[in-house]
Amino acid sequence: MILAVTGGKGGVGKSTVAYNLAAQLDGVVVDGDLTMADLPSGRGPDLHDVLAGRADPHEAVRGDGPVAVVPCGRTLSGARAADPTALSGALRTLDRRHRWVVVDSPAGLRADVGLPLAAADAAVVVTTPATAAIADGLRVRALARQLDAGLCRVVLNRADGASMADTVAERFGAPVVTVPDSDAVSTAQHNGQPVGRTAPESGAAAAFERLAAAVYGCSSV
Repeated sequence: MILAVTGGKGGVGKSTVAYNLAAQLDGVVVDGDLTMADLPSGRGPDLHDVLAGRADPHEAVRGDGPVAVVPCGRTLSGARAADPTALSGALRTLDRRHRWVVVDSPAGLRADVGLPLAAADAAVVVTTPATAAIADGLRVRALARQLDAGLCRVVLNRADGASMADTVAERFGAPVVTVPDSDAVSTAQHNGQPVGRTAPESGAAAAFERLAAAVYGCSSV
């Protein structure tokens, strides 16, 4: 199953959600932001190479870390050489070998935001309680609907308590999973680990477990 993790505004924690969700699902996470990569990288082929026809998608999978990652290059020349329209085919190739392909989609409303959504079976929209983040998230939710990427869940990230969850769920027309603002997440990120490994008893780890369970449910309908 190809799952696009998306959000209308940068800085809402989309990459963190994608990485931790892939960890919970034991899947592969793809850094789908061709110009502003954020997930861990390393030596070897990356998504730029795949989209330029220089590598097979499976060759770009880094399986030696806590989460299998297809990183994206960070050079302007690599971004220029990549053919964004090849992303859909690359994701489908990965999907044939991996049960879960989680795509960390670009932020904002640039043209390339729609590419992961067009290839995805379902989407998770990430927002924070900030008014601007919710408004931008609703715009991406509308784009997902146009591209037939069913909205599986909304992640209300860095939220203190669940007081806004019902309001956000009503506005997006989808159930909400709330991820609390947590030092445990920051520590895990600093160490390049999913929070479920470094702080399994934390509220954030429990939230990502709930999100993974919800995604399992979406895949069965």
